[in-house]
Amino acid sequence: MRNLGKRLLRWLLLGHRWLGIATALLFAVWFLSGAVMMYVGFPRLTETERRAALPPLALSSGLIGPDAAFAAARQTAPPARIDLGMLGDEPVYRIQALDGARTMIAAADGRRMERVDSDRLLRIAAGHPAARTVEDLGSILRDQWTVHQRYDPLRPFRLVALGDVAGTRLYLSERTGEIALDTTRTERFWNWLGAVPHWIYLTPLRAEPALWRDVVLWVSGIAIAVAASGTVLGLSRLRLRPRYANGRTTPYRGIAAWHHLGGLIGGTAILTFIVSGWLSMNPNRWFSPTMPDPAALARYLGPEAAVRAFDPEAATRTCPDLKEIRFVRVGDAPLTVAICGEDAPRPCCGTAAPDPENLHRALARLMPGEAPPRIERIEAEDSYWYGPRETRPLPVLRAVFADPAATWIHIDPTTGEILGRMDRSNRVSRWLFNGLHTLDLAVLRRRPVWDTVMALWLSAGFLVAVTGIIIGWRRLRRRFG
Repeated sequence: MRNLGKRLLRWLLLGHRWLGIATALLFAVWFLSGAVMMYVGFPRLTETERRAALPPLALSSGLIGPDAAFAAARQTAPPARIDLGMLGDEPVYRIQALDGARTMIAAADGRRMERVDSDRLLRIAAGHPAARTVEDLGSILRDQWTVHQRYDPLRPFRLVALGDVAGTRLYLSERTGEIALDTTRTERFWNWLGAVPHWIYLTPLRAEPALWRDVVLWVSGIAIAVAASGTVLGLSRLRLRPRYANGRTTPYRGIAAWHHLGGLIGGTAILTFIVSGWLSMNPNRWFSPTMPDPAALARYLGPEAAVRAFDPEAATRTCPDLKEIRFVRVGDAPLTVAICGEDAPRPCCGTAAPDPENLHRALARLMPGEAPPRIERIEAEDSYWYGPRETRPLPVLRAVFADPAATWIHIDPTTGEILGRMDRSNRVSRWLFNGLHTLDLAVLRRRPVWDTVMALWLSAGFLVAVTGIIIGWRRLRRRFG
């Protein structure tokens, strides 16, 4: 048994040595890029930025209603929502299907609009608050910042530079005229040192979601093997009593000693970050989707029966900076919502926020065969509903189902919009990823406490990676130099 144990440790050492040489640089890049991501996130268009760029909604008599617009779209499935907004100086309906597909209809005459020409898109860009000297950078299907599949319904894009000090660029959908994304020079620069290497977010690879997912899972899986084997070897070589002949707790000297002893601390950081990052890719589909599927959403919205309310005069009285009108359904009841420049969305045009009885019926249809849920009103952040107000508005309703998966549905109480789905697996994932990978814990949520702890944690892992690079380089030079 002793000989078997020695042979296993020998093979473990060889595996750790050569896999470590192959991955040490990747470990160092992960820790450095993680530090960058603490302060610069991947580019996205926030709701505040989107609204600020929208022109005021100009309503006039003679516009067709949302039901006529939906009929003109000739869609067979009920829409997820219908938005009335501006395309430059022309009011249009943008109809979004449950699968995300969009259709645009002119509000003046009901004609279907398949494409937005470049001249109109440039005029829209020129109306942006940050615009100075607008420059057309051409049409693109995807690039580094629009590679995610959520942009698919809006492709292709017209890329426009605004000529401002921040170096802002807009991505305007050539299908609907919407601003899909804005990026600044600072975001673009730092993300090449942050999210791009950290997520292995290379455009040709990320454009193939299944392939990218497999690559990240395999690479991080190998990294887990390196970190785990290093931990086992480090513990096996550590001597507290009795110590080695030189009085040390490690048989190594110099960089190798730093790697050994530092690895016992930094290795914990590496294992924590790598395992939680691997789990974020949802291996084996252990974690459920965070939104109901289109069929469930269709049941929640209810049949396309009641006529949607549309009163242009009443809409303009809702708020002085009206930007859009959104037509949705909750159960059997249509709801018209005014989207204002700065204020929160509010019901308008004779409709009201979803009443509890109708909401209960809609939620019961969401999960047929299950008992109606218990509805809680969440007024303050908790361990599962927290974050920026744009993505985690408050108050929010939480529908708690008694199904085997213990499903929660979060709903906007004003609009009835489903904001997310969370079952037992998602709540476990919240702690395994957010808790371990980003140290998103209540005791660390205040800054600079979180910054300090995260910096120390990243530094420990980076130390192990750098010493591993030095040791690996020396070995390769001796062997092949």
